Amino acid sequence: MVTYIWVFFVVIGSFFTIFTGNISSLNNQILKGGSDGLKLLFDMLPLLVLWTGIMQIAEDSKLLELFSKLVRPVLSKLFPSLPKDHPAIGYIASNIAANALGLGSAATPFGLKAMECLQEDNPQKDTATEAMITFLVLNTGGVTIIPTTVIALRMMYQSSNPTEIIITSVLATLISNISGLLFDYVKRRKNHD
Repeated sequence: MVTYIWVFFVVIGSFFTIFTGNISSLNNQILKGGSDGLKLLFDMLPLLVLWTGIMQIAEDSKLLELFSKLVRPVLSKLFPSLPKDHPAIGYIASNIAANALGLGSAATPFGLKAMECLQEDNPQKDTATEAMITFLVLNTGGVTIIPTTVIALRMMYQSSNPTEIIITSVLATLISNISGLLFDYVKRRKNHD
């Protein structure tokens, strides 16, 4: 669906540009967009490699396992249908840790592994379980303590104070996470009644 939306925007924008006689502007933007995209990729790549490596070190050194044990009591309340020693709990905790550091790309592999573990126990493979939905809400609205990627982008574009977004980022993600989890809890309770 998103593909169709983007194709629609590109086609409409192209027709409008041609219709108004700004074809050179369209050509310049196409070339500039490709160049800007590559520059952004090469600027962000070291940051992504660094934090993915740090997450790998944390996983290898059992630091993520320790974090998983610390948050297990909270996660067992959020995921009552999962046994306390379910393998998905560790991946969910790792995903939370990566998201808290603003590392969406480092969190993605943990999220995929968590969903894979949750899907193994799913009796209806074409329908999401309550645990899957709760994890999706938790992942989507994940609390970001240090928005690392956004800070790096702001630094690249010479922001005068790239870290000024930390407080607003924490508040926004905290509110969205609490709201999403409350809605999930109410919906889950309503389904059981």
